[in-house]
Amino acid sequence: MTSPTLFDLEEQLADVPMPVVLPGLWTVQLRVYGHPAPQGSKRPFAIRRKGANGEWEYTGKTAMVESSKKGVDTWRGDVRKAAEEYYSGPILDGCLVAEMVFTAERPKSHHRTGRNAHLLRDGAPRRPEGKPDLSKLVRSTEDALTGLVWHDDSRVVEYTRVAKVYAGEDIDALDRPGAIIRIRPLEA
Repeated sequence: MTSPTLFDLEEQLADVPMPVVLPGLWTVQLRVYGHPAPQGSKRPFAIRRKGANGEWEYTGKTAMVESSKKGVDTWRGDVRKAAEEYYSGPILDGCLVAEMVFTAERPKSHHRTGRNAHLLRDGAPRRPEGKPDLSKLVRSTEDALTGLVWHDDSRVVEYTRVAKVYAGEDIDALDRPGAIIRIRPLEA
């Protein structure tokens, strides 16, 4: 008799509504509730000042401006709060493997109307395909975990899963907006 694989366990637990936490596989497992917000791009701009003649002149220096929309600070705070509350281990260093699954609410416009309001429209997407960008959600979440869970987000060398899903429609989906984050050291 062979022992069950991770795939077998996930298949058996496919009907479980909440995310499954499989003990022993992950060093850090966090459920973060809140509205995931993307970290915007950074862009440089030249610093100017008024010269002696009253005209603007460039100083030769630049500054970086982050174009994050509102909400990223709240999201980072939600992630940090979950990390502080549920992870009391050492700050991880070395090569790390991570998973991040972001849960979004399905818009009401994806559902039919009237007595069929519980059914999805034929053209409704299976996954959140619009904004925010998945890579920007990962960046804002990685930055929030720096110094609390890992030394630096550059330590992540592999992602086994990064996804955007709708609430209750995936094995890793939460019942409301948020994220499941799992981290472990890369095995030698």
